[in-house]
Amino acid sequence: MARHLVTSALPYINGIKHLGNMVGSMLPADVYSRYLRQRGHDVLYICATDEHGTPAELAAKAAGMSVVEFCAQAHEAQKAVYEGFQLAFDYFGRSSSRQNAEITQHFARRLRSCGFIEERAIRQVYSPVDGRFLPDRYVEGTCPHCGYDKARGDQCENCTRVLDPTDLLNPRSAISGSTELEVRETTHLFLLQSKLQHEVEAWVALHEEQWPQLSSSIARKWLTEGLHDRAITRDLDWGVPVPADTWPELAAEGKVFYVWFDAPIEYIGATKEWSDAAPDGETRDWKSWWYEADDTVRYTQFMAKDNVPFHTVMFPATELGVREPWKKVDVVKGFNWLTYYGGKFSTSQQRGIFTDAALETLPADYWRYFLIANAPESDDSSFTWEHFAATVNKDLADTLGNFVNRVLSFSRKRFGDDVPAGNAPGEAETRLGEEIARLLAEYEDQMEALQYRKAGAALRALWAAGNSYLEEKAPWLEIRTDSEGAALTLRTAMNLIHLYAIVSEPFIPASAAAMRGVFALESDTVTWVTAEQATSLDAVPAGTAFTVPPVLFAKITAEDLESYRERFGGGDA
Repeated sequence: MARHLVTSALPYINGIKHLGNMVGSMLPADVYSRYLRQRGHDVLYICATDEHGTPAELAAKAAGMSVVEFCAQAHEAQKAVYEGFQLAFDYFGRSSSRQNAEITQHFARRLRSCGFIEERAIRQVYSPVDGRFLPDRYVEGTCPHCGYDKARGDQCENCTRVLDPTDLLNPRSAISGSTELEVRETTHLFLLQSKLQHEVEAWVALHEEQWPQLSSSIARKWLTEGLHDRAITRDLDWGVPVPADTWPELAAEGKVFYVWFDAPIEYIGATKEWSDAAPDGETRDWKSWWYEADDTVRYTQFMAKDNVPFHTVMFPATELGVREPWKKVDVVKGFNWLTYYGGKFSTSQQRGIFTDAALETLPADYWRYFLIANAPESDDSSFTWEHFAATVNKDLADTLGNFVNRVLSFSRKRFGDDVPAGNAPGEAETRLGEEIARLLAEYEDQMEALQYRKAGAALRALWAAGNSYLEEKAPWLEIRTDSEGAALTLRTAMNLIHLYAIVSEPFIPASAAAMRGVFALESDTVTWVTAEQATSLDAVPAGTAFTVPPVLFAKITAEDLESYRERFGGGDA
């Protein structure tokens, strides 16, 4: 089986993330990683908190903490939320790690020796009131392209255009709010992306056919506009230091690398963190995943569209420029935005549902299923409480949960606590097996293609097939005249429950474990279902003891909806 490296965009350290961030990166990466593991592949899913840069300093200041203390605390808070969502990272690291600093400095030295970094004197915004140069995110103002009045000096959150602080209209300090800003000369390191334009174009041309149209179109847009040389250092106290052995003067001035230079390198750094954290007696070869790995590793990245340019163009330029055989991404799965009642989720403006509040409100599987089944792939999608409740009630509570409950409850009532035997499978069971095998193949195809909405529809169809079979056979009527026939129907339905438990695990892991746990099978180590097994539906033999679990999914009532809208906003609340 292939080795699969999976990464998702690094969540920034300044606060708990919202549902839009979850569905645009970490959750689909987790679903894919789980699926690959179940199919027998060697998978390494790596993520980390992105901890350097201006927002971390500003958030720490607002919290009255040192940035080191703030980042350590915020990392643990985010990690706890992701554990609540059952994100099965192999390692969840930190970009402030020693490993990332070492690899980032190595990349910088290599880029310099290969002729792709140079020092340049530039004019930069300086705030006399604050007594310091203001890095990009320390400058706020009006975007010259769309007129958004809360744009940052590195990127406009509204239109996603990349900016320089001097581009902003009516600029002000994000620290003090002062508009008495000056432009002074300072020296920084520049990555000469313009010299790498043709190499990046050739690399994109070789890979973009495997990417969604969203990812390839964004990459092409950037390349058409032309790659510009970019400053990769900042005047900050918090970041990976410029190495003194290579740039002594800049190091003496306290320059650090720009967060967008070191953050993508943290994918490699976090893999080394994973390796270094191996327990006694276990060896983890981090470098085999990243170095000279083009023929042995398939690398898939997940991110929202605002991060796509950095991972399809800018970081590949960095990797190409070091002139070393570092693994570059094979597939960039880009997502559009999940909106909240048509407006943007926003961490900075605290608009929408944040992941910690989501877990306090309902179990993780409710959110996991809704978000993936409605993933913003071909276009933006809107979260509304009404749509959420309708999806949970129809798909999870009615189609899956009710099937499980009524099959197990009715069988226990009529046949006791063991799976009944009954007749041999007949024509209805043959048709059902063929349909389940067909739908399973469709589900597998969509998962392999990273088409999440279509995969969700195929999974829903698998669940619906069980209900159709149950309605056709009607064991509650069948038992009046043919007890053995009703027993066959229930035994077949119980095998469907076991199959659902296996194939639903990437979407709803906790509920899948609960479904699988109802059967007291002596050996239940199967990780996936073959076409033959789907057709035969005989994994749970007659005589197997079972239990009836609590209700898997509670319906969301009108009263629930009213309370959710009142708490979170949206609709008529």
